[in-house]
Amino acid sequence: MTARKRPPEPSEQPASGLPEPALAAEAVARLLQPLARLMIDHGLQLPSMVELLKQALVSEAVAAYGLADKGSSDTRIALLTGVHRKDVKRLRDAPVAVDPAPPMVPVAASVVARWISEPRYLTAEQTARPLARTPGRGHPGEPDFTTLVAEVTRDAGARAVLDELQRLGVVELTEDGYVHLKTSSFVPNKGLSESFHFLASNVSDHLATAVHNLAPGRSAPLMLEQSAFLENLPPAEAEQLQQLARRLWSTALQQFLQMASAAKQRSQGSQSIQGPRHRIRFGVYFHDAAQAGKASATESKSKAATPAASKSRRKRST
Repeated sequence: MTARKRPPEPSEQPASGLPEPALAAEAVARLLQPLARLMIDHGLQLPSMVELLKQALVSEAVAAYGLADKGSSDTRIALLTGVHRKDVKRLRDAPVAVDPAPPMVPVAASVVARWISEPRYLTAEQTARPLARTPGRGHPGEPDFTTLVAEVTRDAGARAVLDELQRLGVVELTEDGYVHLKTSSFVPNKGLSESFHFLASNVSDHLATAVHNLAPGRSAPLMLEQSAFLENLPPAEAEQLQQLARRLWSTALQQFLQMASAAKQRSQGSQSIQGPRHRIRFGVYFHDAAQAGKASATESKSKAATPAASKSRRKRST
């Protein structure tokens, strides 16, 4: 693994200059490949996607490129986006779509987040401890699932949250009345609508971070957006690294949620303070795929055994 020069700190990075349509087109072409697969897998055809793209262009132009105290005319938006002026007017007059997130998703995710980050709900090994479903089923002084839910929300009962987590395959209720967390984070394995919700939220924010860093004339600091990648690995080595990535993420997530919980409590105590409010998202991903256009399996195996044949790079914040 070869060393790379340290990426510049955000303060060292110059702001982007003029727009770069050719480079942007190359990037968009690559981004469209997994999007095309999603479309084909789930029956989305070109006409509906064109309509969605028009809506996104118009909405973003209205929200981010309006003139001070004047907004933007249909003609200006048409010039900015290439969307026909008649379509601009039609789309601006269309009702705003509501967030499609299932109502239980934020509550269920918050319950799991508190479960894996609050010390009272952790074992000595810093793993999520099994919780009695109700106070009466556990030992005196022992934390329970009903109390956990009550600390997160007053709008949903513990039974409803438990049913949802069971439906999603995140927890298991055993015969002794204890609730066991089956995963170290909120990873639904049965809820298709929930999975699509997180696809949209996670990938959208990840892409928005990269777009922010590349914005022409950007004056705000860079956001964190980096990754590391290797090539010419045999499948077994790739699988080992994926398992390592999962363990690292579990540890990092727990530490981050502990700090985030404290930050949320502090912010709730300062509701009277005026000023903007921010939302955040911290995530990780691991991608593993066969390389295209490489040598035969035998040749690849022999090359992978040679350290010099493996390439290692760290993606720099753009």
